[in-house]
Amino acid sequence: EALAGIPGLVGATPIQNVGAYGQEVAQTVASVRCWDRRAGEVRTLFPRDCRFGYRTSRFKQEPDRWVVLEVVLQLRLGDLSTPIGYAELARRLGVEVGDRAPLADVRDAVLALRRGKGMVLDDTDHDTWSAGSFFTNPVLDPSEVPAGAPAWPQPDGRVKTSAAWLIEQAGFERGHGNDRAALSGKHTLAVTNRGGATASDLVTLAREVRDGVRARFGVELVNEPVLVGCSL
Repeated sequence: EALAGIPGLVGATPIQNVGAYGQEVAQTVASVRCWDRRAGEVRTLFPRDCRFGYRTSRFKQEPDRWVVLEVVLQLRLGDLSTPIGYAELARRLGVEVGDRAPLADVRDAVLALRRGKGMVLDDTDHDTWSAGSFFTNPVLDPSEVPAGAPAWPQPDGRVKTSAAWLIEQAGFERGHGNDRAALSGKHTLAVTNRGGATASDLVTLAREVRDGVRARFGVELVNEPVLVGCSL
């Protein structure tokens, strides 16, 4: 329910371990049936085999090996959500973090939040012409988190901070770019096609943002989309 509105195909979700608003697909994956190009055979991998992590998996870590053929998801019976794990979503629903809410209400709230950030595809709105969040939120040692940055402690003792905050504080405002490629006017994590942009245009903008954050804070942003035929 918290993944509502994310564009893409089912087969891509375990590769990226797609997530949003406190959920990730790893929480519901029961198995992934794959073609193993190295062994030349079909294999079924279970969650313990998939090496799921924050926006990563075994499939992403070994990109030349696996072709996803089928994903089996196991959903809980009932009409209540999993415990709400994201403060912004909890506020929207009028509940506390950790509470549960009707599934349909959570889905509607997530879609509303995503639309407000230009993260639900709309053919008439160029702010939505993107691959979603272009950079992952950095996970750093506590000493590396810039002063004033949002900080969410992680189970391993490190801290996750906000890529959007870093981008904005490094001087990149919403809409930064040109008439071909620009940051969304609603959310600085989205690198958008304003109509007629090439892959080179988008990568050039993303590289400018990444380098600017590195120069300002010494933090290396990592891109979420997998780039084919080019690199940052």
